[in-house]
Amino acid sequence: MIYMEASRAIEYKTHTIRIIIDHLESLPDVAQLEVLDFVEFLQTRKMQYEERRADDKLWCNYSLASAMKGMEDEETTYTSADIIEPRI
Repeated sequence: MIYMEASRAIEYKTHTIRIIIDHLESLPDVAQLEVLDFVEFLQTRKMQYEERRADDKLWCNYSLASAMKGMEDEETTYTSADIIEPRI
């Protein structure tokens, strides 16, 4: 079942690429250059987004580590008896 879904996804992607190429080939050279410029813009935007996500992850890890710093030496004030089970 998973193989069939993956196969369909690849087939759909290939079909989409073919449609894009067919449209692109019918455009004049100037319009093709404009499409190329737009594709490069999309790639740059995606790369910038991924870089921001990586920076956010680094910051979150640093922030959590800073917040937890020294807590491993603190005495535990809670026990399992303090846990309240949710009511259903």
